Amino acid sequence: MGVFVFLPLVLPLTAWPVARLAEQRLHPRAATWLLTAVAGVLAVCSTLCLGLLVVVGTAQLPGNPLPDGWSDPEVRAAVPYDEFAGKAAIIALIAVLVAGVRTVWRHRRVRRRAGRALAGLPPRTVAVLPDETPYAYALPGRPGRVVVTTGMLAGLDAGERRALFAHERAHLTARHHRFLLVVQLAARANPFLRPLRTAVIYTAERWADEDAAVKVGSRRSVARAIGRAALVSRGAPVVTLAGFAAAGPVPRRVAALLGPAPVPRVWPPISTTVGLAAWGAAVGATVSALSSANSAVSLYFILKAATPL
Repeated sequence: MGVFVFLPLVLPLTAWPVARLAEQRLHPRAATWLLTAVAGVLAVCSTLCLGLLVVVGTAQLPGNPLPDGWSDPEVRAAVPYDEFAGKAAIIALIAVLVAGVRTVWRHRRVRRRAGRALAGLPPRTVAVLPDETPYAYALPGRPGRVVVTTGMLAGLDAGERRALFAHERAHLTARHHRFLLVVQLAARANPFLRPLRTAVIYTAERWADEDAAVKVGSRRSVARAIGRAALVSRGAPVVTLAGFAAAGPVPRRVAALLGPAPVPRVWPPISTTVGLAAWGAAVGATVSALSSANSAVSLYFILKAATPL
């Protein structure tokens, strides 16, 4: 097993360059998929390696529930770096599991509260709340609904309202809440993945912006609607659905919409900076997966040999 078990804990650092470059150089849809996939793989591998270290650590504790052969001195000698890291991993894995459960629980709680707020309204795809506080969000579900307040509608003209509805429907159609939940959990599993979470929050909003621009037929109209909505909703309470309301830097989104439309490309050429960064992240995720598999197989055979029939 050796040092390979520790690699997935630090390999998320290889994804930092692509986290920044992808949101600037890739189509938002491709960037969201790429960053979410990399974050998910790296988080799973990181958590798996913590679990392997926990097995080693618990095998050393007095009165552990594992077979006696697993705490044999020869078994400990066959697994390097286990004395300190194995025990420390117990605390780390408990913290990761608690943070993950809290994230999922908070996500479900916010969705339930939002659903209860709409209980008295007609079951339509657009729900208008009689509230002077301006805000709008997409509520996932069956069916998904766009929720907007009368205060937000009063601050927008007809064209801006159309852009707003198109933006929120794009969130529902592409199921952006799932991407955001994955990166939220990944960031809880390994703090090194937080830049990817921040990037995906932004690229998911940009994805919805671009889809809304296609639907409306005018990038400038969507840019104007985003700017106006940001102004009228300043100081409004944030409705959170797995980071859903974190709309990203509004000036950057507006500037992107006023510029040329992004090229829909699945994977960037390796000759570009973002292409090199993407391949670096892909290699890091692959090495992380191979290291996790190598450590898991090695530990399995060590413990199998030490376990009496």
